[in-house]
Amino acid sequence: MALRPYQQEAVDSIFQKWNEFKRLLLVLPTGCGKTIVFSNITQRLVQGGERVLILAHREELLAQAAVKLKAACGVDSALEKAESSSLSYPWLKCVCGSVQSLCREKRLSLFKPDHFGTVIIDEAHHALSDSYRRIIDHFSGAKLLGVTATPDRGDKKNLSAVFEALAYEYSLKSAIESKYLCPIVADMIPLQIDLNQVSVKAGDYNEAELGDALEPYLEQIANEMVTHCSGRKTVVFLPLIATSKRLQELLIERGVRCAEVNGDSPDRTEILNDFDAGKYDVICNSMLLTEGWDCPSVDCVVVLRPTKVRSLYCQMVGRGTRISPGKENLLLLDFLWMSERHSLCRPASLVARNEEIYERMQKKLEESGQQYDVLELEEEAENSAKEERENALAKQLAQQKWRKQNRINPVEWALTNRIESVYDYECEFNWEEKPPTEKQIELLERMNFDTSAVLNRGHASKILDCCFNTDKRPASENQVKCLARSGFQNVRSWSFKNASVIISILAKNNWRLPRDFENPYYFTPSEEKIEQLKLKYA
Repeated sequence: MALRPYQQEAVDSIFQKWNEFKRLLLVLPTGCGKTIVFSNITQRLVQGGERVLILAHREELLAQAAVKLKAACGVDSALEKAESSSLSYPWLKCVCGSVQSLCREKRLSLFKPDHFGTVIIDEAHHALSDSYRRIIDHFSGAKLLGVTATPDRGDKKNLSAVFEALAYEYSLKSAIESKYLCPIVADMIPLQIDLNQVSVKAGDYNEAELGDALEPYLEQIANEMVTHCSGRKTVVFLPLIATSKRLQELLIERGVRCAEVNGDSPDRTEILNDFDAGKYDVICNSMLLTEGWDCPSVDCVVVLRPTKVRSLYCQMVGRGTRISPGKENLLLLDFLWMSERHSLCRPASLVARNEEIYERMQKKLEESGQQYDVLELEEEAENSAKEERENALAKQLAQQKWRKQNRINPVEWALTNRIESVYDYECEFNWEEKPPTEKQIELLERMNFDTSAVLNRGHASKILDCCFNTDKRPASENQVKCLARSGFQNVRSWSFKNASVIISILAKNNWRLPRDFENPYYFTPSEEKIEQLKLKYA
């Protein structure tokens, strides 16, 4: 199967990063083919004679991995689960293993520590649990790849206890903009649901108490769904089986073709197939369908299982983000959850990269009372926050007296060139917190950076990554001197590319500025301005 461009980039990056780090994390949004990516990686490893273990915690995920391995890459796999033992098929280099089975000491001891060369963990946000850690520790010499759809900065910080570095990340925003996933539209329903009496257990809302808190609102919720979900294929997530069945009853009473599935449903495969085929318009479930189930035609998701865990929220919403013929967008219904003590995930959580952007997005959504495209809402919040932040940072830099006059301050350079990953940098993995290496210092000083302003090894890595991208590389010392002679200021913070454009204009005009060129003392290059100048003086 031919890989999409970002999938190929992910595969290439993983094999490259394994030269430096042994335990890597891959982040791809739900619906972007993470199984295809790790199947391709498995194929290459197996062809090289290596044994590969693919771990998952649910039967559906194991079956999905085995099918994709065979269909996409022609790789046969053995199953390590319950009574099935992969040791009975020693000629098969790939094993799909159940965490619940393999973590048992008696079973794990049957495998030598060097039996597998690589361990791949599907839904890697579960890798912090004891069951996964026992398996990882047993095969401690193996390379490790964790695959997940969901971590943000905080999650990556936690996952750094297992994984050393991020191999590749493809954002939900990029996937939607590239039309690999459908647009998400958030609709705020003006129904206040009080969660203030719900306690937190193991880091998230207590499911039993959530069921009690939701019960008084179910009739109103059913009424709102009849209005807002009409004509859409809808999945509803609820905290308890009893709550799920009750909402199903209320929707059926209102003439909605509604089904319900849960872990005890003997006919759940048939129900899911009927829903896929269009026999039902709505399907209610008590958190059964968060992983391992795909129905691309779903175009409405109702999250009635409020959560503090972003990974869980993204999994629920991800059931509706796949593209499908005739599908224009995913409608995400949200309610006015009242919770003073605990933060919870909302539509803004899908794309907001920090709390500030989240708050701006949610405030706009709640105050407007309108449907909003989530990416448009995020862009508006980002722009307003970025302007405030950049103004404050520019003021702070102007006040600093300690800067070396002949060196480039990396934060000022990043600010001028809109390189947010540098000027808004925060550590995500443990290795990033270490001091810069001698090689990093040498490279940065060679490019004329003030290395005293480099925070740590991760910050140095971000700066160097941008510098080796010619669009972001800082202006050279010769460019600075050349442009200073024509009156340009602060050229050290320009990019090499932008400085080259202005020097080219000077060269074409006998090393003088064109008469209609703006005052060079106040000139600051921007992407839009540079493109206009290239057209004007071509």
